Amino acid sequence: MVNFAQAQYLLLLLLIPLLFVFHAVMLRFRKKRIRRFGDEALVREIMPSRSGSKGWVRVTLFSIAFFFFVIGLSRPQIGAKLKEHQTKGVEIMIALDVSNSMLAEDYSPNRLERAKLAISKLVDRLRDDRIGLIVFAGNSFVQLPVTTDYVSAKMFLNSITTSSVPIQGTAIGDAINTAIRSFSLQSEKSRAIIVITDGENHEDDPVAAAKQAAEMGIRVFTIGVGSPEGEPIPMDGELLKDRNGEIVVTRLDEKQLQDVAAAGDGVYVRAENSEFGLNPIVDSIRKMDEEEFSSVVFEEFDEQYMYFFAIALVFFVIEMLIGNRRARKRLFN
Repeated sequence: MVNFAQAQYLLLLLLIPLLFVFHAVMLRFRKKRIRRFGDEALVREIMPSRSGSKGWVRVTLFSIAFFFFVIGLSRPQIGAKLKEHQTKGVEIMIALDVSNSMLAEDYSPNRLERAKLAISKLVDRLRDDRIGLIVFAGNSFVQLPVTTDYVSAKMFLNSITTSSVPIQGTAIGDAINTAIRSFSLQSEKSRAIIVITDGENHEDDPVAAAKQAAEMGIRVFTIGVGSPEGEPIPMDGELLKDRNGEIVVTRLDEKQLQDVAAAGDGVYVRAENSEFGLNPIVDSIRKMDEEEFSSVVFEEFDEQYMYFFAIALVFFVIEMLIGNRRARKRLFN
Protein backbone atom coordinates (compact mmCIF):
# COMPACT_ATOMS: atom_id res chain seq x y z
CA MET A 1 0.00 0.00 0.00
CA VAL A 2 1.33 3.41 -0.99
CA ASN A 3 0.28 6.48 0.95
CA PHE A 4 1.03 10.10 0.01
CA ALA A 5 1.48 12.23 3.12
CA GLN A 6 1.21 15.50 1.12
CA ALA A 7 -0.91 14.45 -1.81
CA GLN A 8 -1.85 18.03 -2.70
CA TYR A 9 1.49 18.45 -4.46
CA LEU A 10 0.47 15.82 -7.03
CA LEU A 11 -1.53 18.59 -8.71
CA LEU A 12 1.80 19.97 -9.95
CA LEU A 13 1.94 17.06 -12.39
CA LEU A 14 -0.64 18.93 -14.45
CA LEU A 15 2.15 21.34 -15.40
CA ILE A 16 4.06 18.70 -17.37
CA PRO A 17 1.95 18.93 -20.57
CA LEU A 18 2.31 22.70 -20.38
CA LEU A 19 6.11 22.34 -20.59
CA PHE A 20 5.79 20.76 -24.04
CA VAL A 21 3.23 23.35 -25.14
CA PHE A 22 5.52 26.15 -23.94
CA HIS A 23 8.50 24.69 -25.82
CA ALA A 24 6.46 24.36 -29.03
CA VAL A 25 5.32 27.98 -28.74
CA MET A 26 8.90 29.14 -28.17
CA LEU A 27 10.05 27.26 -31.30
CA ARG A 28 7.30 28.91 -33.31
CA PHE A 29 8.34 32.39 -32.16
CA ARG A 30 11.96 31.53 -32.92
CA LYS A 31 11.11 30.53 -36.47
CA LYS A 32 9.23 33.82 -36.95
CA ARG A 33 12.28 35.78 -35.79
CA ILE A 34 14.49 33.78 -38.15
CA ARG A 35 12.20 34.59 -41.09
CA ARG A 36 12.54 38.28 -40.26
CA PHE A 37 16.32 37.90 -40.26
CA GLY A 38 16.49 36.12 -43.62
CA ASP A 39 15.85 32.89 -45.45
CA GLU A 40 15.24 30.05 -42.99
CA ALA A 41 17.31 27.49 -44.97
CA LEU A 42 20.18 29.97 -45.26
CA VAL A 43 20.14 30.65 -41.54
CA ARG A 44 20.35 26.89 -40.85
CA GLU A 45 23.43 26.76 -43.09
CA ILE A 46 24.98 29.63 -41.12
CA MET A 47 24.25 27.77 -37.82
CA PRO A 48 25.07 24.11 -38.68
CA SER A 49 25.80 23.18 -35.04
CA ARG A 50 22.32 24.09 -33.86
CA SER A 51 20.22 20.99 -33.14
CA GLY A 52 16.44 21.18 -33.41
CA SER A 53 15.74 17.79 -31.88
CA LYS A 54 17.84 18.28 -28.76
CA GLY A 55 15.42 20.90 -27.51
CA TRP A 56 12.67 18.30 -27.39
CA VAL A 57 15.03 15.83 -25.73
CA ARG A 58 15.84 18.38 -23.03
CA VAL A 59 12.16 19.15 -22.43
CA THR A 60 11.42 15.43 -22.17
CA LEU A 61 14.24 14.87 -19.68
CA PHE A 62 13.23 17.91 -17.66
CA SER A 63 9.62 16.67 -17.57
CA ILE A 64 10.73 13.23 -16.34
CA ALA A 65 12.88 14.88 -13.66
CA PHE A 66 10.01 17.14 -12.67
CA PHE A 67 7.68 14.13 -12.46
CA PHE A 68 9.93 12.31 -9.98
CA PHE A 69 10.53 15.54 -8.07
CA VAL A 70 6.79 16.06 -7.58
CA ILE A 71 6.31 12.44 -6.48
CA GLY A 72 9.06 12.92 -3.90
CA LEU A 73 7.53 16.21 -2.79
CA SER A 74 4.26 14.36 -2.12
CA ARG A 75 6.10 12.08 0.34
CA PRO A 76 5.19 8.54 -0.77
CA GLN A 77 5.11 6.11 2.17
CA ILE A 78 4.87 2.34 2.36
CA GLY A 79 5.13 -0.43 4.94
CA ALA A 80 2.42 0.26 7.52
CA LYS A 81 2.28 -2.37 10.24
CA LEU A 82 0.80 -2.93 13.67
CA LYS A 83 2.89 -2.05 16.71
CA GLU A 84 2.27 -2.37 20.43
CA HIS A 85 2.26 1.03 22.12
CA GLN A 86 2.91 1.47 25.85
CA THR A 87 1.49 4.43 27.79
CA LYS A 88 1.02 5.42 31.42
CA GLY A 89 -2.05 7.09 32.83
CA VAL A 90 -5.38 6.57 34.58
CA GLU A 91 -8.79 5.46 33.39
CA ILE A 92 -11.61 7.93 33.93
CA MET A 93 -15.28 7.11 33.44
CA ILE A 94 -17.52 10.18 33.33
CA ALA A 95 -21.18 9.59 34.18
CA LEU A 96 -23.27 12.48 32.88
CA ASP A 97 -26.84 13.09 33.99
CA VAL A 98 -29.08 13.71 30.94
CA SER A 99 -32.44 13.85 32.71
CA ASN A 100 -34.81 16.73 31.97
CA SER A 101 -33.69 18.53 35.12
CA MET A 102 -30.35 19.20 33.36
CA LEU A 103 -32.20 21.64 31.09
CA ALA A 104 -32.51 24.13 33.95
CA GLU A 105 -30.87 27.43 33.07
CA ASP A 106 -29.05 28.31 36.28
CA TYR A 107 -25.94 27.84 34.11
CA SER A 108 -25.45 29.33 30.66
CA PRO A 109 -26.99 28.14 28.39
CA ASN A 110 -28.21 25.30 30.63
CA ARG A 111 -26.84 22.68 33.00
CA LEU A 112 -26.31 19.99 30.36
CA GLU A 113 -24.58 22.14 27.76
CA ARG A 114 -22.37 23.71 30.41
CA ALA A 115 -21.41 20.24 31.67
CA LYS A 116 -20.57 19.10 28.12
CA LEU A 117 -18.33 22.14 27.66
CA ALA A 118 -16.51 21.37 30.91
CA ILE A 119 -15.97 17.74 29.87
CA SER A 120 -14.64 18.90 26.50
CA LYS A 121 -12.09 21.09 28.27
CA LEU A 122 -11.16 18.14 30.48
CA VAL A 123 -10.49 16.03 27.38
CA ASP A 124 -8.16 18.76 26.11
CA ARG A 125 -6.05 18.37 29.25
CA LEU A 126 -5.61 14.61 28.90
CA ARG A 127 -2.43 13.09 27.48
CA ASP A 128 -2.05 9.34 27.87
CA ASP A 129 -5.08 8.87 30.12
CA ARG A 130 -8.08 6.87 28.98
CA ILE A 131 -11.57 8.26 29.14
CA GLY A 132 -15.02 6.74 28.84
CA LEU A 133 -18.48 8.29 28.86
CA ILE A 134 -21.73 7.10 30.41
CA VAL A 135 -25.08 8.85 30.12
CA PHE A 136 -27.86 8.21 32.58
CA ALA A 137 -31.34 9.26 33.59
CA GLY A 138 -33.81 6.55 34.68
CA ASN A 139 -31.20 4.00 33.59
CA SER A 140 -27.70 4.22 32.15
CA PHE A 141 -25.61 2.96 29.25
CA VAL A 142 -22.10 3.41 27.89
CA GLN A 143 -21.98 6.19 25.33
CA LEU A 144 -18.23 5.75 24.71
CA PRO A 145 -16.04 2.87 25.97
CA VAL A 146 -12.69 3.77 27.54
CA THR A 147 -10.38 5.11 24.86
CA THR A 148 -7.49 7.45 24.13
CA ASP A 149 -9.21 8.67 20.97
CA TYR A 150 -10.03 12.13 22.24
CA VAL A 151 -11.41 13.29 18.89
CA SER A 152 -14.06 10.55 19.00
CA ALA A 153 -14.75 11.40 22.64
CA LYS A 154 -15.65 14.95 21.66
CA MET A 155 -17.81 13.77 18.77
CA PHE A 156 -19.81 11.48 21.05
CA LEU A 157 -20.03 14.23 23.65
CA ASN A 158 -21.52 16.71 21.19
CA SER A 159 -24.28 14.26 20.25
CA ILE A 160 -25.62 13.94 23.82
CA THR A 161 -29.06 15.38 24.59
CA THR A 162 -31.77 14.75 27.17
CA SER A 163 -33.31 12.30 24.70
CA SER A 164 -30.17 10.13 24.74
CA VAL A 165 -31.82 8.08 27.52
CA PRO A 166 -35.55 7.52 26.88
CA ILE A 167 -36.42 6.61 30.49
CA GLN A 168 -36.61 9.68 32.70
CA GLY A 169 -35.42 9.76 36.30
CA THR A 170 -32.01 9.99 38.00
CA ALA A 171 -30.48 6.61 38.75
CA ILE A 172 -27.04 7.59 40.07
CA GLY A 173 -26.39 4.17 41.58
CA ASP A 174 -27.05 2.44 38.27
CA ALA A 175 -24.66 4.84 36.54
CA ILE A 176 -21.90 4.03 39.05
CA ASN A 177 -22.46 0.29 38.60
CA THR A 178 -22.31 0.67 34.82
CA ALA A 179 -19.06 2.58 35.15
CA ILE A 180 -17.59 -0.15 37.35
CA ARG A 181 -18.29 -2.74 34.66
CA SER A 182 -16.92 -0.53 31.89
CA PHE A 183 -13.27 -0.26 32.92
CA SER A 184 -10.79 -2.20 30.80
CA LEU A 185 -9.23 -5.46 31.95
CA GLN A 186 -5.80 -3.79 31.95
CA SER A 187 -6.84 -1.33 34.65
CA GLU A 188 -6.59 -2.50 38.24
CA LYS A 189 -5.79 0.43 40.50
CA SER A 190 -5.76 3.73 38.58
CA ARG A 191 -9.50 4.09 38.07
CA ALA A 192 -11.83 6.98 38.77
CA ILE A 193 -15.51 7.75 38.22
CA ILE A 194 -16.74 11.33 37.88
CA VAL A 195 -20.51 11.73 38.35
CA ILE A 196 -21.97 14.99 37.07
CA THR A 197 -25.57 15.46 38.24
CA ASP A 198 -27.96 17.62 40.24
CA GLY A 199 -28.14 14.81 42.80
CA GLU A 200 -31.92 14.35 42.80
CA ASN A 201 -31.78 10.56 42.92
CA HIS A 202 -35.17 8.85 42.74
CA GLU A 203 -34.32 5.31 41.68
CA ASP A 204 -31.69 3.49 43.75
CA ASP A 205 -28.97 3.68 46.42
CA PRO A 206 -25.95 5.55 45.00
CA VAL A 207 -24.08 5.51 48.33
CA ALA A 208 -24.03 1.71 48.36
CA ALA A 209 -22.81 1.67 44.75
CA ALA A 210 -20.03 4.14 45.56
CA LYS A 211 -18.98 2.05 48.56
CA GLN A 212 -18.77 -1.03 46.36
CA ALA A 213 -16.61 0.90 43.88
CA ALA A 214 -14.25 2.01 46.66
CA GLU A 215 -13.85 -1.59 47.82
CA MET A 216 -12.69 -2.42 44.30
CA GLY A 217 -10.10 0.38 44.35
CA ILE A 218 -12.20 2.77 42.23
CA ARG A 219 -12.55 6.35 43.48
CA VAL A 220 -15.89 8.09 42.95
CA PHE A 221 -15.97 11.87 42.53
CA THR A 222 -19.17 13.90 42.30
CA ILE A 223 -19.92 17.29 40.80
CA GLY A 224 -23.13 18.96 41.91
CA VAL A 225 -24.94 20.90 39.20
CA GLY A 226 -27.58 23.48 40.14
CA SER A 227 -28.57 25.43 43.22
CA PRO A 228 -30.24 24.40 46.50
CA GLU A 229 -32.88 27.09 45.89
CA GLY A 230 -34.00 25.35 42.73
CA GLU A 231 -34.75 26.33 39.15
CA PRO A 232 -37.69 25.61 36.81
CA ILE A 233 -37.16 23.38 33.77
CA PRO A 234 -37.90 24.93 30.36
CA MET A 235 -39.28 22.48 27.80
CA ASP A 236 -40.79 23.20 24.38
CA GLY A 237 -40.96 26.92 25.10
CA GLU A 238 -42.78 26.44 28.41
CA LEU A 239 -41.92 25.49 31.97
CA LEU A 240 -42.27 21.82 32.89
CA LYS A 241 -45.26 21.10 35.14
CA ASP A 242 -46.25 18.07 37.18
CA ARG A 243 -49.56 16.19 37.03
CA ASN A 244 -51.19 18.77 39.29
CA GLY A 245 -50.23 21.62 36.99
CA GLU A 246 -47.56 22.92 39.35
CA ILE A 247 -44.25 24.15 37.92
CA VAL A 248 -41.49 21.61 38.57
CA VAL A 249 -38.47 23.06 40.36
CA THR A 250 -35.23 21.07 40.31
CA ARG A 251 -32.94 21.50 43.32
CA LEU A 252 -29.37 20.46 43.95
CA ASP A 253 -29.13 17.70 46.56
CA GLU A 254 -25.65 18.40 47.91
CA LYS A 255 -26.04 16.16 50.95
CA GLN A 256 -26.51 13.04 48.85
CA LEU A 257 -23.64 13.85 46.53
CA GLN A 258 -21.35 14.49 49.49
CA ASP A 259 -22.29 11.10 50.92
CA VAL A 260 -21.63 9.40 47.57
CA ALA A 261 -18.18 11.01 47.30
CA ALA A 262 -17.33 10.10 50.90
CA ALA A 263 -18.39 6.47 50.38
CA GLY A 264 -16.41 6.33 47.14
CA ASP A 265 -13.19 7.73 48.68
CA GLY A 266 -13.53 10.73 46.39
CA VAL A 267 -14.26 14.44 46.54
CA TYR A 268 -17.47 16.40 46.10
CA VAL A 269 -17.34 19.75 44.29
CA ARG A 270 -20.16 22.12 43.55
CA ALA A 271 -20.04 23.26 39.94
CA GLU A 272 -19.26 26.90 39.31
CA ASN A 273 -19.74 28.83 36.10
CA SER A 274 -15.99 29.42 35.68
CA GLU A 275 -14.42 25.94 35.61
CA PHE A 276 -17.41 23.80 36.66
CA GLY A 277 -15.55 22.13 39.52
CA LEU A 278 -13.44 19.83 37.37
CA ASN A 279 -10.06 21.37 38.26
CA PRO A 280 -9.88 20.18 41.91
CA ILE A 281 -11.09 16.73 40.84
CA VAL A 282 -8.51 16.51 38.06
CA ASP A 283 -5.82 17.56 40.55
CA SER A 284 -6.90 14.72 42.85
CA ILE A 285 -6.84 12.23 39.99
CA ARG A 286 -3.35 13.39 38.98
CA LYS A 287 -2.10 12.32 42.41
CA MET A 288 -3.21 8.74 41.77
CA ASP A 289 -0.60 6.20 40.70
CA GLU A 290 -0.40 5.98 36.94
CA GLU A 291 -0.84 2.56 35.38
CA GLU A 292 0.84 1.20 32.28
CA PHE A 293 -1.46 0.44 29.37
CA SER A 294 -0.65 -1.33 26.12
CA SER A 295 -2.51 -0.83 22.87
CA VAL A 296 -2.01 -1.91 19.28
CA VAL A 297 -1.55 0.98 16.86
CA PHE A 298 -0.38 1.43 13.28
CA GLU A 299 3.32 2.16 13.05
CA GLU A 300 4.30 5.11 10.89
CA PHE A 301 4.88 4.47 7.19
CA ASP A 302 8.42 4.23 5.82
CA GLU A 303 9.32 7.38 3.89
CA GLN A 304 10.30 6.87 0.22
CA TYR A 305 10.67 10.48 -0.96
CA MET A 306 14.49 10.43 -0.98
CA TYR A 307 14.63 7.82 -3.76
CA PHE A 308 12.41 9.90 -6.03
CA PHE A 309 14.47 13.02 -5.34
CA ALA A 310 17.62 11.08 -6.28
CA ILE A 311 16.10 9.94 -9.60
CA ALA A 312 14.93 13.49 -10.30
CA LEU A 313 18.44 14.83 -9.64
CA VAL A 314 19.96 12.37 -12.13
CA PHE A 315 17.59 13.47 -14.92
CA PHE A 316 18.12 17.16 -14.08
CA VAL A 317 21.90 16.72 -14.42
CA ILE A 318 21.57 14.82 -17.72
CA GLU A 319 19.25 17.51 -19.06
CA MET A 320 21.76 20.24 -18.22
CA LEU A 321 24.68 18.36 -19.80
CA ILE A 322 23.00 17.78 -23.18
CA GLY A 323 22.97 21.35 -24.45
CA ASN A 324 21.47 22.54 -27.76
CA ARG A 325 24.33 21.85 -30.20
CA ARG A 326 24.84 18.91 -32.52
CA ALA A 327 27.55 16.42 -31.69
CA ARG A 328 30.74 17.35 -33.59
CA LYS A 329 32.06 13.82 -33.88
CA ARG A 330 30.33 10.63 -34.81
CA LEU A 331 31.20 7.28 -33.39
CA PHE A 332 30.92 5.60 -36.81
CA ASN A 333 31.58 7.08 -40.24
